[in-house]
Amino acid sequence: MQLCGIHPNEIGNSKEEIDKQIEEIKNLAKQEKVVAIGEIGLDYHFETDKIDLQKYAFLEQIKLANELNLPIAIHSRDAIMDTIDILKNEVKPNKKGILHCCQLNRDLVKTGLEEGLYISFAGAITFKNCKNAEEIINMVPEDRILIETDCPYLSPEPNRGQRNDSRNVKYIAEKIANVKKIPLEEIAKITYENAKKIYNIE
Repeated sequence: MQLCGIHPNEIGNSKEEIDKQIEEIKNLAKQEKVVAIGEIGLDYHFETDKIDLQKYAFLEQIKLANELNLPIAIHSRDAIMDTIDILKNEVKPNKKGILHCCQLNRDLVKTGLEEGLYISFAGAITFKNCKNAEEIINMVPEDRILIETDCPYLSPEPNRGQRNDSRNVKYIAEKIANVKKIPLEEIAKITYENAKKIYNIE
């Protein structure tokens, strides 16, 4: 199982360059093992001089996903309002998709859910300084929730600050299970089935 897409920090320096990148992604995405277009989206944390090009690349890759009948995996960092605007008012993903490593912002999560997206939680929900994790977790219904590592970043407590890997995903599942008052095994089953569904895996 693989995803392919142009991360917002890796886009070209012009629309022409981005168009060439997208053509490459289109060819790669025809492989059977590719199940989604991503990570795509907006990232204003480091890149603030290419915002218009980021939006262009995001929209064009949503169009590509629609053409190929694939879901999308959305990266949004320090770009909440523009991400919301695109999801509400621009091109709609036909096969929906995922808010990857979702920022814990109620407006973003609300918009994502309204637009039919899945919400994927990473290690940040376990951080002691994360004040609204429980509220956001409870906003997401069981049939729309996913978990991930975002390896090698965002190691959850109790391993925060160390290199992340898939062994740590259990701590994210435990946090969700505790908040929703559901057995850990049930959260594991729910998120597994949701991943199969969004990625159309038999």
